[in-house]
Amino acid sequence: MTAAGDGPWLDDAAGRLVRPFTVSNGRTRPTVALDLVSQVMATGATPLGYLGPEHAQAIERCRVPVAVAEVAAHLKLPVAVTKVLLADLVDCGALTTKPPAFHHNPTDRALLEAVLDGLRRQL
Repeated sequence: MTAAGDGPWLDDAAGRLVRPFTVSNGRTRPTVALDLVSQVMATGATPLGYLGPEHAQAIERCRVPVAVAEVAAHLKLPVAVTKVLLADLVDCGALTTKPPAFHHNPTDRALLEAVLDGLRRQL
């Protein structure tokens, strides 16, 4: 088992000792619209008030623009919990967010057909 200040509390047999919903104080909906590929980046502003260790880890990870999915993977938390944490940081001014830049129209028929063909080949 790792020490309390060494990262997430883990037990070799049990896994994470602090359940993900406790990290977000039981909240399941972020106050900011984020999807898996939304980009987040630290602003350099210091958040006021107490934030948990996962918040600090997220800020550290967001020193350069990074996707929400990548932050979730780094924190080893479910995406829903990560979105709540990132929304907390956006709300207090520690992070900024922007939607992903699509170079193609996401509803382009040719693109959607190519994705569908790829999925069919996988089945």
